[in-house]
Amino acid sequence: MKHALALCLLFWAAPLAAETGPAEAAKAAAEKLAEAADQLAAAEGSRDRVAALTATVHAYEDGLIALRDGLRRAAIRRHAIEAELAAKSDEVAQLLGVLETMGRAPAPLLLLHPLGPTGTARSGMILADVTPALQARAETLKAQIDELVILQALQQDAADRLAQGLDGAQAARAALAAAIQDRTDLPKNLIEDPVQLALLIASAETLDAFATSLADIPTAPGVAATASGDLPLPVFGRIIRRFGETDAAGITRPGIVIATGPRALVTTPTPATVRFRGALLDHGNVVILEPAAGVLFVFAGLAETFGEAGEILPKGSPIGLMGGESPAVDAILSETDQGNGARANETLYLEVREGQGPVNPATWFAYE
Repeated sequence: MKHALALCLLFWAAPLAAETGPAEAAKAAAEKLAEAADQLAAAEGSRDRVAALTATVHAYEDGLIALRDGLRRAAIRRHAIEAELAAKSDEVAQLLGVLETMGRAPAPLLLLHPLGPTGTARSGMILADVTPALQARAETLKAQIDELVILQALQQDAADRLAQGLDGAQAARAALAAAIQDRTDLPKNLIEDPVQLALLIASAETLDAFATSLADIPTAPGVAATASGDLPLPVFGRIIRRFGETDAAGITRPGIVIATGPRALVTTPTPATVRFRGALLDHGNVVILEPAAGVLFVFAGLAETFGEAGEILPKGSPIGLMGGESPAVDAILSETDQGNGARANETLYLEVREGQGPVNPATWFAYE
C-alpha cells in the first residue's frame, strides 16, 4: 500500500496534457493540398487560366509550407512524448503493475490489514485517496500513447502527400508558364525604343545607373498606384536584410532581401506596367515594374521571368519563378523529423525607386 501511495504522489505531480495541435495542423495542410489539386483540375476550363493557375500555384505553395510546418511540429511533439515516456519507463512499468494487481485482487482483500479493524480502516482511507490518482495518471498515460500513435501514423502517411503535393506544384508551374506564353489579351503601354533600351543596358555599370536612366524615359499614362505601406510581399518568404543594411560582404543596398523557397512564384502586388525584363549585369534576371508615373519596383534574382516590356499587368500577375530545385520527399521528411522548417535558400532582391533615387520599400510594402 505504501508503494502504491508513493507512485500516486509521483504521478500526481504536473501530468503532461495531450496536445493535438501539431497533428491537426498537418491534417489541415493535407486538406489544403487536396484543394489545390482540385483547383489545378478546374483551371483547365477557366476563362482566365493565368489567374486560375497563379492561384493554384500559390495554393500548392501554401499547402506545402503548412504541411512541412505541421510535420515539424508533430516531430517535436513526438520526440517530447517519447523522451518523457523513456525517462519514466520504470515508473510507468510499476504503475501498470500496481493497476494490474489491484484489478485482479478482490476488493475485500485489498482492505484487510494485519493490525486489525483500525489498520483496515486506515488502509481503506489511503486506498480511497490513491485509486483516483492512479486512474488519472493512467488516463494521462493512455492519452500520450494514443497521441504518439496518431503522430507516428501521420508521419508515415506524409510521404505520399508530400510527393503528390510536389508533383502537383510542378505541374501547376508548367501549366502557368504555358498559359502566360499563350496570353494575348493584356493591354500595352507605349514603351521606349528597343534600340535605346539596348544602349542603356550596354552602358549601365550598376543597377542604380540603369534604373535612373530608365526612369528618365517617359511612358504614356498606364496605372496610378499610390504608396500605401500595405502591399503584400511579392513572394512567400521572410525579410533577411532590410533597407540600408550592410551584408556580410560589406555591401549596402537600398532595397530589401527576401528569403524564399526554391521555385517560389513571384507576383506583382499591384497593377503595373512592365518596363524591363531580362538579364542585367551580375544581378541575374531582373524585372522592373512601373506601378505609377515616376515609381519603379525592381526585382532581381529570379531564375525565370514572365511578361513583355509594355504590358500592363493586373494585380497578382506572375512575373517570374525563383531558382533552385525542390527537395526530395526523403530529404523533407528527414529535415522535419529533426525539427527543421522549410528551406528558404533562394533570395529575391526588391528595390523601390521614386524619381531619381531609391526609397524605403516599407513606404509601399507591409512587412515586419
